[in-house]
Amino acid sequence: MSLKALDKNPNWKGRRGPVVLVIMDGVGYGKYPEGDAVKASRMTNLDWLTANGSATQLKAHGTAVGLPSDDDMGNSEVGHNAMGCGRVFAQGAKLVSESISSASMFEGKTWKKLINNVKSKNTTLHFIGLLSDGNVHSHIDHLKAMIAQAYKEGIKTLRVHALLDGRDVDPTSALNYITPMEEYLAGYTDADYCIASGGGRMYLTMDRYNADWSMVERGWNAHVLGNGRKFESATKAIETYRAEKPGLLDQDMHEFIIEKNGKSCGTIVDGDSVILFNFRGDRALEITKAFETSSNDDFPFFDRKRVPQIEYAGMMEYDGDLHIPSQFLVNPPSIDKTMGEYLTASGIKLMAISETQKYGHVTYFFNGNKLGKFNEKLEDYVEIKSDVVPFEQRPWMKCAEITDEVIKAIESGKYDHIRLNFPNGDMVGHTGVFDAVVCSMGAMDLQLGRIKDAIEKAGGILCLTADHGNSDDMYEYNKDGSVKKDANGKPKAKTSHSLNPVPGIIYDPEYAGEYDRENLNSGLGISSWPATLMNLMGFIPPNDYDKSIIKLH
Repeated sequence: MSLKALDKNPNWKGRRGPVVLVIMDGVGYGKYPEGDAVKASRMTNLDWLTANGSATQLKAHGTAVGLPSDDDMGNSEVGHNAMGCGRVFAQGAKLVSESISSASMFEGKTWKKLINNVKSKNTTLHFIGLLSDGNVHSHIDHLKAMIAQAYKEGIKTLRVHALLDGRDVDPTSALNYITPMEEYLAGYTDADYCIASGGGRMYLTMDRYNADWSMVERGWNAHVLGNGRKFESATKAIETYRAEKPGLLDQDMHEFIIEKNGKSCGTIVDGDSVILFNFRGDRALEITKAFETSSNDDFPFFDRKRVPQIEYAGMMEYDGDLHIPSQFLVNPPSIDKTMGEYLTASGIKLMAISETQKYGHVTYFFNGNKLGKFNEKLEDYVEIKSDVVPFEQRPWMKCAEITDEVIKAIESGKYDHIRLNFPNGDMVGHTGVFDAVVCSMGAMDLQLGRIKDAIEKAGGILCLTADHGNSDDMYEYNKDGSVKKDANGKPKAKTSHSLNPVPGIIYDPEYAGEYDRENLNSGLGISSWPATLMNLMGFIPPNDYDKSIIKLH
């Protein structure tokens, strides 16, 4: 059912220029002086906009974005969901945990189908996914619960294909997960359970947005074909790689294949069942496509050599429009009445833009996990192709090219609203290379100045925020507040997101007293942006949207 147009504010029609939302991905307010790359970069334009606009701090983690607890860091997927729909929905991690605790997952038809397939054919149950407790793409507790249930239901042969994290957890913490998992699996003494393959998440399997299909090919070769460097155990593989290349991060580790009796122990063959236990969709879609596309003619990305006839399921439905995968264990949140749908129903002309790494976030995730547009005539989506290089080598990424297009859009007068994502603080932040992150922030800050100038000329409003923190918290800290040190006595790099608040900045150069610029509503999360943006465009937000940041007069 189509939404009705928003009611117009009879007292304020908005500005003559567009309302522009800049999402500075991974840029929060750090709590520690050391390791805060945002502060270290001396962002003069961001500081000026903070001082001369209306500024507050917004929550972007935990329950404020639908995660189970406030100990859970936010992420780009749930952050853009919240900023796009104006309300908080229970998200992947919470939904999966509830499904397991209630046993509804194991009572569902998909779980039963995959289990019965293995038992009836005396084949193997495989789990592929990110082995950590980062709770952004997956959680190791979910995997262990499924393994325990599989054993309870009589599965005799089980293989885990373990992707190393190092981005949502400590960058060199793989053995904290791998070794206990190998011991856990070995505890099933009357069954054949073990890790079969693995490698770093940024080296194999977990590509997204079609940025680098060679990652998926390497994953396919390891998990399905059993091709790659052989080791006696996953623990031994990690120890060997680290000895050969000191300082190697988990996320970048090459593939490892576990060998038994002279051959790979866990290739995926006809008759097996496979579960991708990641619950987040963006880095699950491509490997899913590799499993679910039967014809090589319909799969041009790489030569799969062979495509096993299996029962495959994802943890969740990763794409609700295209229904990918065709089988899944847990229903995703049903997000409706997004800001984009309301704005287009109200005749607003809008543009969404980012580079490849975050293009899906300002479109798919922002629109409530929906592909496509609400109105082809009113929406323009622009993707700037990302460089396929390590982010620390190009820390400026494509922020200048994104800004070029945004300035053209502002100057054209075509758009009422523009949203954009600068990925620098997140993608470079995940590398753990402090100087590169500082460089990335400086590069982005230059673009903020350019957009500010364009907004002033057009008579628009510039809004600045982030989906979560990252670049603001680049060092690991001890409980006593001191910086952790690595083996060389240097600060230990942190590559995961932070729990810090993020900016809520409104720069309105033609402000004429329509709202209280000095006293903003407090205690809000990033889900308050849709109501705020609607206010700034001259509309009255829906009653069920979270409170606006501004107080209209």
